[in-house]
Amino acid sequence: MKEFTPEDLNKYQNKYSEDKFWKKVSRFASKLGAKVIYPALLLYYVLMDENTPIKYKGIIIGALGYFISAIDFIPDFIPAAGYTDDIAAMVACVSAVKACVTDQIKQKTQEKLKTWFPESNTQAIE
Repeated sequence: MKEFTPEDLNKYQNKYSEDKFWKKVSRFASKLGAKVIYPALLLYYVLMDENTPIKYKGIIIGALGYFISAIDFIPDFIPAAGYTDDIAAMVACVSAVKACVTDQIKQKTQEKLKTWFPESNTQAIE
């Protein structure tokens, strides 16, 4: 799996918009599952937090832009493999911004996951 750096993600910042993010997540949540949606939501809530430093917001926007983009390292339409690069980018980003992930952000993420996956044990995903 490709290792993503903040520099890799910078070129995808122009692909991000809040509207595009929610359309993609809402459209593909059930198909992708809670394990894929969790880091996307977590990054979104870190991005929205006013205490997140601007340098981290840029990295997050790049990762979420990569997730939204239809053109990436492994095209999303490829069965099974299509989202592995998106997950790798988001996991790398979560690792880079982990100091900004508060308990409140984790709680918001869990609450949103429960709206899409009410039967799942979403607590186990963290």
